[in-house]
Amino acid sequence: MLLGLPYDASSSFMRGAAEAPPIIRAALHSPSSNGWSEAGIDVLAPGVLGDAGDLALGEGEAARRAIEAGVRAVAQDGGRPISLGGDHSVTYGALRALGSMHEGITILQIDAHPDLYDSFEGDRFSHACQFARILEEGLASRLVQVGIRTINAHQREQARKFGVDVIDMKVWAGGRRPHVGSPTYISLDLDGIDPAFAPGVSHPEPGGLSVREVLGIIQAIPGPIIGADVVELNPKRDVNDLTAFVAAKFVKEIASRLIETVDSRL
Repeated sequence: MLLGLPYDASSSFMRGAAEAPPIIRAALHSPSSNGWSEAGIDVLAPGVLGDAGDLALGEGEAARRAIEAGVRAVAQDGGRPISLGGDHSVTYGALRALGSMHEGITILQIDAHPDLYDSFEGDRFSHACQFARILEEGLASRLVQVGIRTINAHQREQARKFGVDVIDMKVWAGGRRPHVGSPTYISLDLDGIDPAFAPGVSHPEPGGLSVREVLGIIQAIPGPIIGADVVELNPKRDVNDLTAFVAAKFVKEIASRLIETVDSRL
């Protein structure tokens, strides 16, 4: 079930991610392609991938509570949410909902940044802090990060403190790959992909993953997958909607993998 989270009030440096959900939907439904995944599932066929629309979100705690309530409503109705961000802070609200419904969640985070700050620019709920909050509150049992290439001393200490499995680009290039448990939640920050493939982000960081590599990660997740988010598309920074189409491709393949691993509708 798609759920738009048009929120970027917790962004640092640049806003714009709140505009992303309708742009991702437009790319997903564009006649330039079709709804079939690489596994041979027509994700866009009637009755397969539902869409709960966009939440109306303000700022701060009210927005976090609204995100939590929206994701919980989808999950309680039997859906598995694929949230369209929005900045990466929206993951905290999603896990506040799902963490109370599932035990032993593994988060698979694809990202250039660890997002483990205790506080960033005076904001403990910044999009640079959400995984620290999630782990502090016990909303997930394990965090596996792939694509990291900006980790500093403070975040290294945070990773040690919380037992985070950090697969940075250096060890990725050396052949290390993620092994995730179940149930799994996928949190896909588009700046985890090299800006050559995804320029439309607020914090481009060279030296990242290719689209093909990320697709391989998604397609190898054993499941069950309880939900996902695709975040940090900034349409103001995009070039010919390239990043929007990358985001839509990931949404389609995540939806396909959800169906494959549970064999039910979304």
